[in-house]
Amino acid sequence: MNKLVLLCFLSLFVRANEITFDSIEQTGKKEITISFKLEKVSLIRSYSLENPSRIVVEVNQSELKNNIDVPYNYPIKKVRASQDGGLTRIVVDLYESVYWQNPSQVIDEENIYLKLPIKKNKNLNKNIRDIVVAIDAGHGGKYPGAVGPNNILEKDITLLIAKELQRTLDNTTGYRSVMIRAGDETIGLNDRYQNARKFGADIFISIHADGFRLSSVKGASVFIWSDEASSTVARNLSDKQRKRIQADIKNLKPMDFNEDVARALYPEMYKNKISESKALGSKILDQLKRDPFTKIHKKNVEYADFRVLKSIDIPSVLVESGFITNPEDAQRLKGKPGRRMIARSIFLGIHNYFKEKPKANTFMHTDPGHVIYEIQKGDVLSEIAIRFGVTVDELNETNSLGNKSIYPGQLIKINI
Repeated sequence: MNKLVLLCFLSLFVRANEITFDSIEQTGKKEITISFKLEKVSLIRSYSLENPSRIVVEVNQSELKNNIDVPYNYPIKKVRASQDGGLTRIVVDLYESVYWQNPSQVIDEENIYLKLPIKKNKNLNKNIRDIVVAIDAGHGGKYPGAVGPNNILEKDITLLIAKELQRTLDNTTGYRSVMIRAGDETIGLNDRYQNARKFGADIFISIHADGFRLSSVKGASVFIWSDEASSTVARNLSDKQRKRIQADIKNLKPMDFNEDVARALYPEMYKNKISESKALGSKILDQLKRDPFTKIHKKNVEYADFRVLKSIDIPSVLVESGFITNPEDAQRLKGKPGRRMIARSIFLGIHNYFKEKPKANTFMHTDPGHVIYEIQKGDVLSEIAIRFGVTVDELNETNSLGNKSIYPGQLIKINI
């Protein structure tokens, strides 16, 4: 079957997704949310433009049910939309620059709502949004994952690392995390990557602490997706996940986005995503190598058939923080210092990735050379320094702290 025939065949499975305007409403202090109704979760691209100020949302494989041309009040001039083949382009014309969020897709009973929140901010000279990081704590609920000495469960370790990473991201200006699971929940493989799309994630990080039949196998690894496994351990981990994959594929819901069909329809997009995933994985692995407490299982990014990584357009990596069937790894991951170092490596890897691959319309579009961190209750400088890979002296000098105490809500600059 040649490529043209294959694409025509696949297009039969992709029914045009009707879009209708829903509402513009005040959803918070200075925040307005623009909503549209969709028939199913969609492949979306969003960006902002200046002179004149506007936000654009492009929805693939879609069509306008009715003309959209809605005037509104400050800071929105008008919401409009146009059709270009199978692409719907929604444009929000603005009076001035705003803080905005990557659109989310929210399922409510029988509808999908595409929601675009914007917030007034007089201090902005251009439209800006946060970088959204989806954090997937592996396993959970009825899937405990690997079991280590003294009944250490993989699902508990991964959630603790995920929450440590979440804390750093959410308290650092310009980043925002979305948790695929926030507690001991059972979440299917489909739902993990589907939720990353619904949340409007820019990247997807899956955290694991797996096991192996030989207790001598140890160390951290970083994986991206491939049909072919890059090592015996990678093949073993792939095979374990495949036992759940077939059932999950069959359980795709009518409203879900079909990543498998989309990969054939948009091969260049997927090829770019794999390249970006490797770049992201390499940056995280570089940081893991710098951690004196973490041994490295493989010195290069590995490849495995992990379905959670198969999003067509979201750079996705899986971090094996260690093997809890190994006594040394289990001991390291059982304690907060060991888990914090894994979270630090992931965060710094993410940050270094965006330094090299700046995300348009975010604070990393032009690398500022630092991040702004908001002090939280219970924070001390020594722990902040560890979490960001700097020294207390550097924090004191950069922020002219002297002997002054820090306090919740205080903003400090961290040069990383």
